[in-house]
Amino acid sequence: MAVRVKLRISLGDKIVSASALVNSGYEADTPQLMIPIALAKHLGLWPPENAEEDLFDTAGGPLSVWICRNAADVAVISEAGESKEVRADIVISALADEVVISDILAGELEIAIEDPASGLWRFRWEPKDSLRRTERPQRWR
Repeated sequence: MAVRVKLRISLGDKIVSASALVNSGYEADTPQLMIPIALAKHLGLWPPENAEEDLFDTAGGPLSVWICRNAADVAVISEAGESKEVRADIVISALADEVVISDILAGELEIAIEDPASGLWRFRWEPKDSLRRTERPQRWR
């Protein structure tokens, strides 16, 4: 199992709620949210006009992506409350089929992964016994 959280992604007048995988192995220098092309189309980011093309090194080999710098405000939403909003880069991937949160973005959203095998997490500001379960995966095709 993995930890997935519900996000509110705000880009101008477009607001989307999406389940997102928290991936501590997705190391970034800035808060980044990787999204599939299907979601990029929904947000009006595809085809990319104001994005820089880049090549990410991944465990599966090089991955071509398009980065829209400081493009969206992102917040975790849950029954217990919300995180603060964080301005994030949107990284568009042709191979991704779900939304993925980078290590820096997870830290700024104050997500504490308590048990990745069981999918348990909490906000860092909550007591340690305030655990919640992972969200279901949401595939964008």
